[in-house]
Amino acid sequence: MVEKLSFAEKFGYGLGDMAANFVFQALLALQLDFYTHTFGLTAAQAGTLFLVVGLGVAFLNPVMGVIADRTSTRWGKFRPWLLWTALPFGVFGVLTFTTPNLSPGGKVVYAWTTYILLRLIYTMNNVPYASLNAVMTSDPDERNSIASYRQIFANSAGFIVQSLAVLMVAWLGRGNDARGYQLTMGLLSCLSVVFFIISFAASKERIQPNPQQKTSLSQDLSDLFNNRPWVALFLATLFYFMAIVIRGNVMLPYFRYLAGNANLFSWFNGFGLASLLAGVACSTAVSRRMGKRQLFIVSMVLSGIFAMALLFLSPHATVAIIAVEIVRQFSFGLSGPILWSMMGDVADYGEWKTGRRASGTVTAAVVFALWAGLALGGFVAGGLLSLYGFVSESQVQSAHAQTGILLTASVYAGFAFFATAACLIFYTITRELNQKIANELAGRRKAFAPQAKA
Repeated sequence: MVEKLSFAEKFGYGLGDMAANFVFQALLALQLDFYTHTFGLTAAQAGTLFLVVGLGVAFLNPVMGVIADRTSTRWGKFRPWLLWTALPFGVFGVLTFTTPNLSPGGKVVYAWTTYILLRLIYTMNNVPYASLNAVMTSDPDERNSIASYRQIFANSAGFIVQSLAVLMVAWLGRGNDARGYQLTMGLLSCLSVVFFIISFAASKERIQPNPQQKTSLSQDLSDLFNNRPWVALFLATLFYFMAIVIRGNVMLPYFRYLAGNANLFSWFNGFGLASLLAGVACSTAVSRRMGKRQLFIVSMVLSGIFAMALLFLSPHATVAIIAVEIVRQFSFGLSGPILWSMMGDVADYGEWKTGRRASGTVTAAVVFALWAGLALGGFVAGGLLSLYGFVSESQVQSAHAQTGILLTASVYAGFAFFATAACLIFYTITRELNQKIANELAGRRKAFAPQAKA
């Protein structure tokens, strides 16, 4: 019989993603505006930074997965990394959003250094955290339930950052945005440290590889690339996060330069993210009826359609813009827990096919796609703004630059959502197959469970 997880364990695990998302959501929604409007980089400089560091660090995700799979402590393979990385995560979260009193060249060096360090520690923290989902339970529905808690907390952090951070920056900075950003991220980073420690203490690893399994990196990688559902999920994750960051990075400039009121960004995100949380809360129940794959595809198609709807709305039609965003975010929220739950499912699929389990490697390789998507999305967003003539730190943008902001937020982001849906057509794990795999693996594990305890 599959062990059901307690509310306390799910709650504690979810706090870990809230901790990470205080910084992650700031990277998505605020960093391009921070670098270009407050810190002093050009859009092209920021876009290049996102691409080069993002792709470089992304390649470390599989490495971290391999390291995590081979970590052996009394706390497990993945949990201890939450504890070990908590304090450095908080420190670099503050430093990345600090504006030093340096020359323009010195600022460029500082931006690259702090961004690299933050992304490194994030990888060391997030890959093991994401891998935990696959080893806390073998029940596909319970795994989706864990992911739902995770997404509710992650998007609660998103709600705080995207709806309140701009106001916090203004209030704490008292007219000095650089100071405001530093204090805002300092407060959020302190909370991150505390929540990571709670997540470490609350969670438990239950699924272990067969003790007879031989360690083989080459075999792990071979199994990975022969895992067709993993390949489909990898590509879907790449476009999924490209879509998120392309749209997310230009909405603040949209309200600042097209609508003429940057404070509307907080209202827009507040209503939208509240709706997203409702979508996340409904995800498990709906996926039980539709299946994860089908629901994910529908979610992405609707997200693309409603993103493109912005093209047909006046920037001053605030009520209509927020109403469409409420519907888009609810549709998008339905997909939130599914992505993370699928990571565990493809790890199960690989074990079912090959008899070998490498949860960290499988998860890290998908997380690589996540960060590659973020890097490419940030590069595309910054590059498009530069292409359309966006001028950093300017209070007014040309009509051509405003058109670029609008098209990036609607058409280009919408196509990325559609590409995600197209990739998922090739994801072959149905709800029926998912349950079959879970049952057969449970039977196999009983055979080596006594030996594992010896």
